[in-house]
Amino acid sequence: MKRIYIVFVFFVLCCACKKETKVTLKEGKWIGELSVMDNEILPFNFTVGKLGSNDYHVKIINGDEVIEVDEVQVINDSIIIRTPVFEGFIAGKLSSNTIKGEFIKESLNRVVPFTAKHDVMERFEETEPSSINVSGNWEVVFNPEDQAERYIAKGIFEQTGEKVKGTFRTTTGDYRYLEGVVDVDTLKLSVFDGAHAFLFKAKVTDSILNGAFYSGNHSKELFIGKRNENYTLPDANSLTFLKPGFTDFNFSFQDESGNTISLNDEQFKDKVVVVQIMGTWCPNCLDETKFYVKYLTENPEKNIEFVALAFEYAKTKEKAFASIRRLKDRIAVSYPVLLAQYGTSNKKEAQEKLPMLNHVLSYPTSIFIDKKGKVRKIHTGFNGPATGEKHMAFKKEFYAFTDSLLME
Repeated sequence: MKRIYIVFVFFVLCCACKKETKVTLKEGKWIGELSVMDNEILPFNFTVGKLGSNDYHVKIINGDEVIEVDEVQVINDSIIIRTPVFEGFIAGKLSSNTIKGEFIKESLNRVVPFTAKHDVMERFEETEPSSINVSGNWEVVFNPEDQAERYIAKGIFEQTGEKVKGTFRTTTGDYRYLEGVVDVDTLKLSVFDGAHAFLFKAKVTDSILNGAFYSGNHSKELFIGKRNENYTLPDANSLTFLKPGFTDFNFSFQDESGNTISLNDEQFKDKVVVVQIMGTWCPNCLDETKFYVKYLTENPEKNIEFVALAFEYAKTKEKAFASIRRLKDRIAVSYPVLLAQYGTSNKKEAQEKLPMLNHVLSYPTSIFIDKKGKVRKIHTGFNGPATGEKHMAFKKEFYAFTDSLLME
């Protein structure tokens, strides 16, 4: 936190001491670069436009995803870009064609060096054309040599020329909209969304992957993969369940107004209830929340209630509730979002708050409860829109299952 405080003081002093400095943030295409581990660079694309005469807007582009950013503050030669919902922000100094600064996540004390260049759009440089095509499905293992940290995934890629789009699905969610290239024999993929900054870099043949996954400048995981068009992950409805001896699910947490809410409250009586275990910092949770918000908007007549239990890493209750309010305001969440935990998003500590579950394996996790208060299904993770067909299958299953509960 001391480091972040110094950053803010630096910008304040610069603005105070250089009041005559006036640099224009140029409109058009930009390439952003984050410095991660092993001297690797994580690139991402964005564009800058104007809203009126003084206000800017930024669009962060990851494959088929476009993130609209309307919180852009330019004061003299200083700039702050704050992405929607998430607490992470970019703070930098402008020159004629560049931005130099840092990507900051205050609650986690994480600071990643950042630079950007105007009028550049190529995400990765390609030294030579490649004869390798990675399109299709891949059976992947992260941290293969570490049994405690090992986990499985499914790579889903589509390649056109040297350009690649896709994602990695895991048992707990997906790594969202990855974009990159195959450069000779190296697969390079990246994404930046204001919460996560991911870089995947692997040596690749037509049938084998061998590489490293960087998350910001604080984490590195090795991974291996092999082409397997028939590979499937475990059923997301079988991973989380009520422990023996428990027949019901319940909770009692506060909302942002200080009201204590539990599943025994009148608002949930004789209704189908979906309980969402989530965090405002979590991109997969945001994807799921957007889906639930849209569902409720399109189906106001259905006898169903949603309630979210937020597990926040913000260091104080006040900051955690501020993040909850920001989420609700930005995407118009109409259902209660309760603060279940703050100061950490540790899953073992989360499970202590919900002792009836065998574990909290993933943010998000959704618990489906029938009109009689019985748990009928627990779905671990969320297949977001970046997963394509799997996302469509999830939506179809969701509608069919909730309709069957509503008809009982």
